[in-house]
Amino acid sequence: MNPVCPVPPDCFDPACTRCPRLVDFLAGVRARHPGYHAAPVPPFGDPKARLLIVGLAPGMHGANASGRPFTGDFAGILLYQTLFEMGFSSAPASSSRDDGLKLRDCRITNAVKCLPPENKPLTLEVRACNDYLARELALLAPGSVVLALGTVAHNAVLRALGLRQSAHRFGHGHEHALGNGLMLVDSYHCSRYNTQTGRLTRDMFQAVFVQVKRHLDGA
Repeated sequence: MNPVCPVPPDCFDPACTRCPRLVDFLAGVRARHPGYHAAPVPPFGDPKARLLIVGLAPGMHGANASGRPFTGDFAGILLYQTLFEMGFSSAPASSSRDDGLKLRDCRITNAVKCLPPENKPLTLEVRACNDYLARELALLAPGSVVLALGTVAHNAVLRALGLRQSAHRFGHGHEHALGNGLMLVDSYHCSRYNTQTGRLTRDMFQAVFVQVKRHLDGA
């Protein structure tokens, strides 16, 4: 079982207080929900994975509650089901940190490790968390793929690698060579809004993972 991802300490700080607004917000969340994780959420999955999935930030009643990325909220339903169907997960659903689910050749992290108000981190908060993402990206071997769920995650990956956003525009299904043998693949975020409005369908999401697997199989 991999309840958390044992990445090097400089890739994640469970006691991080870099963002005063988020620290204060989490203190209030802990007071209202004493059983919630309500702290920075660590990466989850295989520390030697060739696929790194980058989300936006923990959801209030999902990762912020469970302590595992995309676990306990609507966005995780489609993500973990697809990971299972594509061979990256041992189970089709993630319910808690101790449910025994294990990721294979895949790791999940977020651009911002703490829950932001209204799930909208400020630009300065994305930047404050960016060096953690940069160090995690540095762990990837040549031939690895980064899957960015949404524009914020896409831009955070580019910033972490010192690449210009103007040269790598976000678009669902777009692919970007990042250098160092890494490939970035974009997807709309698997949020409730995107899936219920049809902006992101199950078939569209699976198609992105087919792209991912094609790159990994050819590495």
